[in-house]
Amino acid sequence: MPALPRITRHVTLTAHPKGTLTSSSFALTDVPLPPLAPHEVLVRNRWFRVSISTRLMASREATAIKGIPFPTLKPGDSLADGAIGEVIAATPESGLAPGMIVSHRLGWREHAVVDARHCKRLPSGPLDPAAYLGHGWTAYAALTRGITVKRGDTALVSSGAGAIGSMAGQIARRLGAARVIGSTGSADKAGWMTQALGYDAVIVRNGKPFATQLAEAAPDGIDVFVDMVGGEQLTAAVAQAREGARFAILGALGAELHANHSTSVAPTEIDAFQLPIKGITLRGYSADDDESVFDEWITRQNAWRLDGSFHLPCTMFHGLENAPLALQEACAGKLKGVVLVEL
Repeated sequence: MPALPRITRHVTLTAHPKGTLTSSSFALTDVPLPPLAPHEVLVRNRWFRVSISTRLMASREATAIKGIPFPTLKPGDSLADGAIGEVIAATPESGLAPGMIVSHRLGWREHAVVDARHCKRLPSGPLDPAAYLGHGWTAYAALTRGITVKRGDTALVSSGAGAIGSMAGQIARRLGAARVIGSTGSADKAGWMTQALGYDAVIVRNGKPFATQLAEAAPDGIDVFVDMVGGEQLTAAVAQAREGARFAILGALGAELHANHSTSVAPTEIDAFQLPIKGITLRGYSADDDESVFDEWITRQNAWRLDGSFHLPCTMFHGLENAPLALQEACAGKLKGVVLVEL
Protein backbone atom coordinates (compact mmCIF):
# COMPACT_ATOMS: atom_id res chain seq x y z
CA MET A 1 0.00 0.00 0.00
CA PRO A 2 1.50 3.37 -0.98
CA ALA A 3 2.24 5.81 1.81
CA LEU A 4 -0.47 8.36 2.46
CA PRO A 5 0.37 12.00 1.74
CA ARG A 6 1.27 14.19 4.70
CA ILE A 7 0.91 17.50 2.89
CA THR A 8 -1.59 18.63 0.30
CA ARG A 9 -2.33 21.86 -1.58
CA HIS A 10 -5.28 24.19 -1.06
CA VAL A 11 -6.35 27.34 -2.86
CA THR A 12 -6.45 30.14 -0.28
CA LEU A 13 -7.63 33.72 -0.29
CA THR A 14 -4.73 36.16 -0.08
CA ALA A 15 -6.72 39.41 0.00
CA HIS A 16 -10.32 40.55 -0.24
CA PRO A 17 -10.99 41.43 -3.91
CA LYS A 18 -11.49 45.09 -4.70
CA GLY A 19 -13.79 45.67 -7.64
CA THR A 20 -13.53 43.09 -10.39
CA LEU A 21 -12.31 39.72 -9.12
CA THR A 22 -9.00 38.46 -10.52
CA SER A 23 -6.99 35.32 -9.88
CA SER A 24 -4.34 37.41 -8.08
CA SER A 25 -6.53 37.35 -4.93
CA PHE A 26 -5.74 33.65 -4.48
CA ALA A 27 -2.70 31.43 -3.99
CA LEU A 28 -1.77 27.76 -3.81
CA THR A 29 -0.74 26.87 -0.26
CA ASP A 30 0.86 23.73 1.18
CA VAL A 31 -1.25 22.45 4.08
CA PRO A 32 -0.36 19.56 6.46
CA LEU A 33 -2.87 16.72 6.57
CA PRO A 34 -3.90 15.90 10.16
CA PRO A 35 -4.38 12.35 11.44
CA LEU A 36 -7.89 11.02 10.89
CA ALA A 37 -10.27 11.35 13.82
CA PRO A 38 -13.16 8.88 14.36
CA HIS A 39 -15.69 8.93 11.49
CA GLU A 40 -13.27 10.76 9.18
CA VAL A 41 -11.95 9.74 5.76
CA LEU A 42 -9.15 11.03 3.56
CA VAL A 43 -10.34 11.77 0.04
CA ARG A 44 -8.24 12.42 -3.06
CA ASN A 45 -10.33 14.92 -4.98
CA ARG A 46 -10.94 14.30 -8.68
CA TRP A 47 -13.28 17.20 -9.53
CA PHE A 48 -14.64 20.22 -7.74
CA ARG A 49 -17.11 22.95 -8.58
CA VAL A 50 -16.30 26.63 -9.03
CA SER A 51 -19.24 28.82 -7.97
CA ILE A 52 -19.49 32.52 -8.66
CA SER A 53 -20.95 32.94 -5.18
CA THR A 54 -17.32 32.62 -4.05
CA ARG A 55 -16.94 36.23 -5.20
CA LEU A 56 -19.54 37.36 -2.69
CA MET A 57 -18.20 35.22 0.15
CA ALA A 58 -14.69 36.58 -0.43
CA SER A 59 -15.82 40.19 0.01
CA ARG A 60 -14.78 42.04 3.15
CA GLU A 61 -18.38 42.51 4.36
CA ALA A 62 -19.55 38.94 3.61
CA THR A 63 -21.88 37.15 6.01
CA ALA A 64 -23.21 33.59 5.96
CA ILE A 65 -26.06 33.22 3.47
CA LYS A 66 -28.62 30.44 3.30
CA GLY A 67 -28.22 28.43 0.11
CA ILE A 68 -24.49 29.08 -0.29
CA PRO A 69 -22.84 25.84 0.91
CA PHE A 70 -19.55 27.32 2.06
CA PRO A 71 -18.57 29.91 4.67
CA THR A 72 -17.35 33.47 4.40
CA LEU A 73 -13.68 33.91 3.62
CA LYS A 74 -10.95 36.01 5.17
CA PRO A 75 -7.32 36.22 4.00
CA GLY A 76 -5.53 32.96 4.68
CA ASP A 77 -8.70 30.83 4.54
CA SER A 78 -8.99 27.85 2.20
CA LEU A 79 -11.79 27.95 -0.34
CA ALA A 80 -14.43 25.20 -0.37
CA ASP A 81 -17.19 23.95 -2.65
CA GLY A 82 -18.76 20.72 -3.86
CA ALA A 83 -16.29 18.00 -4.85
CA ILE A 84 -16.07 14.37 -5.93
CA GLY A 85 -13.14 12.17 -4.97
CA GLU A 86 -11.84 8.74 -4.07
CA VAL A 87 -11.49 7.59 -0.49
CA ILE A 88 -7.86 6.63 0.12
CA ALA A 89 -8.02 6.11 3.89
CA ALA A 90 -10.93 5.58 6.27
CA THR A 91 -11.48 5.05 9.98
CA PRO A 92 -13.47 1.97 11.08
CA GLU A 93 -16.37 4.13 12.30
CA SER A 94 -16.76 5.89 8.95
CA GLY A 95 -18.55 3.05 7.17
CA LEU A 96 -16.50 3.81 4.05
CA ALA A 97 -13.47 2.08 2.55
CA PRO A 98 -10.58 2.97 0.26
CA GLY A 99 -11.57 2.97 -3.39
CA MET A 100 -15.10 4.26 -2.84
CA ILE A 101 -16.18 7.38 -4.72
CA VAL A 102 -17.90 10.08 -2.68
CA SER A 103 -19.15 13.64 -3.01
CA HIS A 104 -18.55 16.19 -0.26
CA ARG A 105 -18.15 19.95 0.27
CA LEU A 106 -14.38 20.38 0.56
CA GLY A 107 -13.20 21.17 -2.94
CA TRP A 108 -10.49 23.66 -3.92
CA ARG A 109 -7.83 21.27 -2.59
CA GLU A 110 -6.09 18.12 -3.75
CA HIS A 111 -6.95 16.07 -0.64
CA ALA A 112 -9.66 16.56 1.94
CA VAL A 113 -10.18 15.19 5.43
CA VAL A 114 -13.95 14.83 5.63
CA ASP A 115 -16.43 13.60 8.22
CA ALA A 116 -17.97 10.56 6.50
CA ARG A 117 -21.38 11.64 7.75
CA HIS A 118 -21.06 14.59 5.37
CA CYS A 119 -20.15 12.41 2.39
CA LYS A 120 -22.50 10.90 -0.17
CA ARG A 121 -21.36 7.63 -1.73
CA LEU A 122 -21.62 7.64 -5.53
CA PRO A 123 -21.85 4.72 -7.95
CA SER A 124 -18.61 3.04 -8.94
CA GLY A 125 -17.57 3.14 -12.58
CA PRO A 126 -17.78 6.00 -15.09
CA LEU A 127 -19.80 9.02 -13.99
CA ASP A 128 -20.44 12.50 -15.29
CA PRO A 129 -19.33 14.92 -12.56
CA ALA A 130 -21.67 17.59 -13.93
CA ALA A 131 -24.67 15.45 -12.92
CA TYR A 132 -23.60 15.47 -9.27
CA LEU A 133 -21.78 18.80 -8.95
CA GLY A 134 -23.88 20.83 -11.39
CA HIS A 135 -26.91 22.86 -10.43
CA GLY A 136 -29.40 20.81 -12.40
CA TRP A 137 -30.91 19.58 -9.16
CA THR A 138 -31.32 23.18 -7.98
CA ALA A 139 -33.25 24.03 -11.14
CA TYR A 140 -35.22 20.78 -10.95
CA ALA A 141 -36.19 21.36 -7.32
CA ALA A 142 -37.17 24.97 -8.04
CA LEU A 143 -39.44 23.90 -10.91
CA THR A 144 -41.03 20.93 -9.14
CA ARG A 145 -41.09 21.97 -5.48
CA GLY A 146 -40.62 25.73 -5.40
CA ILE A 147 -43.13 26.42 -8.18
CA THR A 148 -44.77 24.27 -10.84
CA VAL A 149 -44.65 24.27 -14.62
CA LYS A 150 -47.88 23.66 -16.49
CA ARG A 151 -48.24 22.28 -20.00
CA GLY A 152 -48.26 25.12 -22.51
CA ASP A 153 -46.50 27.65 -20.25
CA THR A 154 -44.16 30.34 -21.52
CA ALA A 155 -41.07 30.30 -19.30
CA LEU A 156 -38.36 32.93 -18.86
CA VAL A 157 -34.94 32.06 -17.41
CA SER A 158 -32.48 34.80 -16.50
CA SER A 159 -28.75 34.07 -16.89
CA GLY A 160 -29.84 31.25 -19.16
CA ALA A 161 -26.32 30.09 -20.06
CA GLY A 162 -25.13 29.81 -16.46
CA ALA A 163 -24.86 26.86 -14.13
CA ILE A 164 -28.53 26.99 -13.09
CA GLY A 165 -30.04 28.66 -16.13
CA SER A 166 -28.55 26.22 -18.65
CA MET A 167 -30.42 23.47 -16.82
CA ALA A 168 -33.60 25.38 -15.95
CA GLY A 169 -34.52 26.08 -19.58
CA GLN A 170 -34.17 22.42 -20.55
CA ILE A 171 -36.02 21.19 -17.46
CA ALA A 172 -38.91 23.63 -17.98
CA ARG A 173 -39.32 22.24 -21.49
CA ARG A 174 -39.33 18.65 -20.23
CA LEU A 175 -41.94 19.57 -17.64
CA GLY A 176 -44.31 20.93 -20.27
CA ALA A 177 -43.36 24.52 -21.15
CA ALA A 178 -44.26 25.29 -24.76
CA ARG A 179 -42.00 28.34 -25.16
CA VAL A 180 -38.74 28.94 -23.29
CA ILE A 181 -36.95 32.30 -23.31
CA GLY A 182 -33.55 33.02 -21.79
CA SER A 183 -31.36 36.03 -21.13
CA THR A 184 -27.61 36.36 -21.43
CA GLY A 185 -24.85 38.89 -21.90
CA SER A 186 -23.43 38.01 -25.32
CA ALA A 187 -24.50 37.08 -28.83
CA ASP A 188 -22.13 34.09 -28.73
CA LYS A 189 -23.91 32.65 -25.73
CA ALA A 190 -27.29 33.42 -27.28
CA GLY A 191 -26.47 31.32 -30.33
CA TRP A 192 -25.26 28.46 -28.17
CA MET A 193 -28.41 28.62 -26.02
CA THR A 194 -30.73 28.24 -29.01
CA GLN A 195 -28.64 25.60 -30.78
CA ALA A 196 -27.47 23.44 -27.86
CA LEU A 197 -30.07 24.07 -25.17
CA GLY A 198 -33.21 24.54 -27.26
CA TYR A 199 -34.24 28.03 -26.17
CA ASP A 200 -36.90 29.48 -28.46
CA ALA A 201 -35.65 33.03 -28.00
CA VAL A 202 -32.76 34.69 -26.17
CA ILE A 203 -32.61 38.25 -24.92
CA VAL A 204 -29.10 39.71 -25.05
CA ARG A 205 -28.33 42.47 -22.58
CA ASN A 206 -26.98 44.96 -25.10
CA GLY A 207 -28.20 48.34 -23.96
CA LYS A 208 -31.72 48.02 -25.34
CA PRO A 209 -34.22 48.07 -22.46
CA PHE A 210 -34.85 44.57 -21.17
CA ALA A 211 -38.58 45.26 -20.86
CA THR A 212 -38.78 46.12 -24.56
CA GLN A 213 -36.95 42.97 -25.58
CA LEU A 214 -39.07 40.78 -23.29
CA ALA A 215 -42.28 42.23 -24.74
CA GLU A 216 -41.00 41.37 -28.22
CA ALA A 217 -39.98 37.82 -27.23
CA ALA A 218 -43.15 37.13 -25.23
CA PRO A 219 -45.89 39.40 -26.61
CA ASP A 220 -48.57 37.34 -24.87
CA GLY A 221 -46.75 37.40 -21.54
CA ILE A 222 -44.92 34.84 -19.39
CA ASP A 223 -46.19 32.19 -16.98
CA VAL A 224 -42.96 31.07 -15.30
CA PHE A 225 -39.82 33.00 -14.34
CA VAL A 226 -36.67 31.41 -12.93
CA ASP A 227 -34.54 34.35 -11.81
CA MET A 228 -30.87 34.40 -10.83
CA VAL A 229 -30.20 38.05 -11.67
CA GLY A 230 -32.80 40.43 -10.23
CA GLY A 231 -32.75 44.12 -11.13
CA GLU A 232 -34.42 45.25 -14.35
CA GLN A 233 -35.07 41.65 -15.40
CA LEU A 234 -37.30 41.04 -12.39
CA THR A 235 -39.00 44.40 -12.92
CA ALA A 236 -39.73 43.56 -16.55
CA ALA A 237 -40.91 40.03 -15.74
CA VAL A 238 -43.54 41.32 -13.31
CA ALA A 239 -44.81 43.76 -15.93
CA GLN A 240 -44.99 41.02 -18.57
CA ALA A 241 -46.49 38.32 -16.32
CA ARG A 242 -49.76 36.67 -17.23
CA GLU A 243 -52.49 35.88 -14.76
CA GLY A 244 -51.38 33.15 -12.38
CA ALA A 245 -47.69 33.52 -13.22
CA ARG A 246 -45.21 31.76 -10.94
CA PHE A 247 -41.75 33.17 -10.13
CA ALA A 248 -38.87 31.31 -8.44
CA ILE A 249 -36.22 33.75 -7.20
CA LEU A 250 -32.93 31.85 -6.76
CA GLY A 251 -30.38 34.63 -6.54
CA ALA A 252 -29.35 38.16 -7.47
CA LEU A 253 -26.23 38.00 -9.61
CA GLY A 254 -26.64 41.64 -10.53
CA ALA A 255 -25.60 42.45 -6.96
CA GLU A 256 -23.15 39.59 -6.40
CA LEU A 257 -21.16 40.41 -9.53
CA HIS A 258 -21.46 44.18 -9.43
CA ALA A 259 -18.32 45.57 -11.06
CA ASN A 260 -17.43 47.86 -8.17
CA HIS A 261 -18.68 46.07 -5.08
CA SER A 262 -20.03 42.55 -4.54
CA THR A 263 -22.96 42.67 -2.16
CA SER A 264 -25.89 40.60 -0.89
CA VAL A 265 -28.15 43.66 -0.96
CA ALA A 266 -30.11 43.71 -4.23
CA PRO A 267 -32.84 46.37 -4.29
CA THR A 268 -35.04 46.59 -7.34
CA GLU A 269 -38.35 48.26 -8.13
CA ILE A 270 -41.43 46.30 -9.17
CA ASP A 271 -45.04 47.25 -9.62
CA ALA A 272 -46.35 45.45 -6.55
CA PHE A 273 -49.94 46.19 -7.55
CA GLN A 274 -49.51 43.65 -10.36
CA LEU A 275 -49.02 40.83 -7.85
CA PRO A 276 -52.60 40.72 -6.53
CA ILE A 277 -54.17 41.86 -9.81
CA LYS A 278 -52.55 39.03 -11.77
CA GLY A 279 -52.33 36.56 -8.90
CA ILE A 280 -48.57 36.26 -9.31
CA THR A 281 -46.74 33.82 -7.03
CA LEU A 282 -43.28 35.21 -6.25
CA ARG A 283 -41.26 32.78 -4.16
CA GLY A 284 -37.70 32.98 -2.93
CA TYR A 285 -36.38 29.43 -3.06
CA SER A 286 -33.35 27.43 -1.96
CA ALA A 287 -32.90 23.81 -3.00
CA ASP A 288 -31.50 23.20 0.49
CA ASP A 289 -35.14 23.20 1.60
CA ASP A 290 -35.67 20.00 -0.41
CA GLU A 291 -32.39 18.06 -0.30
CA SER A 292 -34.27 14.78 -0.74
CA VAL A 293 -35.03 15.86 -4.33
CA PHE A 294 -31.41 15.20 -5.32
CA ASP A 295 -31.83 11.45 -5.86
CA GLU A 296 -35.04 12.06 -7.82
CA TRP A 297 -33.14 14.52 -10.01
CA ILE A 298 -30.41 11.95 -10.76
CA THR A 299 -33.04 9.43 -11.84
CA ARG A 300 -34.92 11.92 -14.02
CA GLN A 301 -31.84 13.33 -15.76
CA ASN A 302 -30.59 9.81 -16.52
CA ALA A 303 -33.89 9.07 -18.26
CA TRP A 304 -33.98 12.41 -20.09
CA ARG A 305 -30.46 11.96 -21.45
CA LEU A 306 -31.30 8.69 -23.19
CA ASP A 307 -32.50 10.35 -26.39
CA GLY A 308 -29.45 12.63 -26.60
CA SER A 309 -31.43 15.88 -26.48
CA PHE A 310 -30.88 16.71 -22.81
CA HIS A 311 -27.45 18.07 -21.92
CA LEU A 312 -25.37 18.81 -18.82
CA PRO A 313 -23.39 21.86 -19.96
CA CYS A 314 -19.96 22.14 -18.36
CA THR A 315 -16.79 24.19 -18.73
CA MET A 316 -13.84 22.13 -17.48
CA PHE A 317 -10.48 23.45 -16.27
CA HIS A 318 -7.56 21.14 -15.50
CA GLY A 319 -5.21 21.39 -12.54
CA LEU A 320 -5.57 23.05 -9.15
CA GLU A 321 -3.33 25.89 -10.31
CA ASN A 322 -5.97 26.91 -12.87
CA ALA A 323 -8.85 27.07 -10.40
CA PRO A 324 -8.42 30.81 -9.61
CA LEU A 325 -8.49 31.55 -13.35
CA ALA A 326 -11.68 29.49 -13.65
CA LEU A 327 -13.30 31.64 -10.96
CA GLN A 328 -12.10 34.85 -12.62
CA GLU A 329 -13.52 33.80 -15.99
CA ALA A 330 -16.79 32.61 -14.44
CA CYS A 331 -17.32 35.90 -12.60
CA ALA A 332 -16.56 37.79 -15.82
CA GLY A 333 -19.44 35.97 -17.51
CA LYS A 334 -17.25 34.23 -20.07
CA LEU A 335 -18.13 30.61 -19.31
CA LYS A 336 -21.08 28.30 -19.98
CA GLY A 337 -22.83 25.82 -17.75
CA VAL A 338 -21.36 24.59 -14.49
CA VAL A 339 -17.64 25.31 -14.07
CA LEU A 340 -15.55 22.39 -12.84
CA VAL A 341 -11.88 21.76 -12.14
CA GLU A 342 -10.42 18.31 -12.77
CA LEU A 343 -7.41 17.20 -10.75
